[in-house]
Amino acid sequence: MPDPQPHRKRRPYSRSRPLSQRALDDLRFIRDTMERSSSFTATPGWGQVAMGLTALAAALAARQTSPNAWLLVWLVEAALAITIAVATMDRKARRAGLPLTSGPGRKVALTFLPSVLAAMILTAALYRLGLTRLLPGVWALCYGTGILSGGAFSILLLPAMGLCFLTSGAVALFVPALGNLLMAASFGGLHILFGLWIAKYHGG
Repeated sequence: MPDPQPHRKRRPYSRSRPLSQRALDDLRFIRDTMERSSSFTATPGWGQVAMGLTALAAALAARQTSPNAWLLVWLVEAALAITIAVATMDRKARRAGLPLTSGPGRKVALTFLPSVLAAMILTAALYRLGLTRLLPGVWALCYGTGILSGGAFSILLLPAMGLCFLTSGAVALFVPALGNLLMAASFGGLHILFGLWIAKYHGG
């Protein structure tokens, strides 16, 4: 049967051509730029709650013990808290499709790790001098500084949390007798309080 509209030409079917290498490079550049400029949102709320609960248990276990036993309890707690933090942060980051090695994740790590290193050096030095009573203040100050710095690349709630730790650390340095109690209030209470807030308003 003849075509009723012979003046119309059918377009030959053609497959869409693949993107050129230049276009792919442009897409990678855009993606990397967005990653570097975005904030790190994988702060684990429920992970912080778990860290706070283990810190409260450590504070109870460390009461009325020798300085060496007290230090051992808190060092074990620190190792446990780090394990919880990394595991829950990695899980939340994967769920959000933003791995820990992304641009914002690297920035948070690079700004937080120097404070951890400073805390480790000061712990060894103060233990050698027999000044373990000053460690609660030093730990809270270093931790608060790390959170305050890393919070610049994360959710806005973290800087407030860092300031609370700095306040607790300052009090612990000037009133060493309250050291273990302030450890419970900061590493226990603050983690639970801010963790619940993050879990409710920032995706778990």
